[in-house]
Amino acid sequence: MASELAAWGVADQSSESRRASSRPIDLVHLSRYTLGERELEREVLELFCNQSLLYIERLRHAKSDQDWKEAAHSLVDSARMIGAWRAVEAAERAEALSGDAFDRLRDMRLAEIESSVREAEDYIDCLLRDR
Repeated sequence: MASELAAWGVADQSSESRRASSRPIDLVHLSRYTLGERELEREVLELFCNQSLLYIERLRHAKSDQDWKEAAHSLVDSARMIGAWRAVEAAERAEALSGDAFDRLRDMRLAEIESSVREAEDYIDCLLRDR
């Protein structure tokens, strides 16, 4: 695991630098959230992978600003749970869209979410494969 995760910059970090982490998942946050229980970590990570696909589909097919905001907010909560800060930030930017900005920036925000979630999922796959 160490060799595969080295590319992601896994190292002990101070609390100030966690949000700016180069890692797609904040492992310290995840461990605190799950009280260090490895099996629970696995379940939470797998749940994120499954749920994030559903939220992205809901975003793709959102017919109203409200549908869009609800799907984005659900993704914010799911990503925050595991410390996927880049996904959180992308979903928060999407959730904030309204009016003309919604029409202009919707596709760009969706692409940002897809990219950050894909990055988190790739990292999760690496983590779970090595556990």
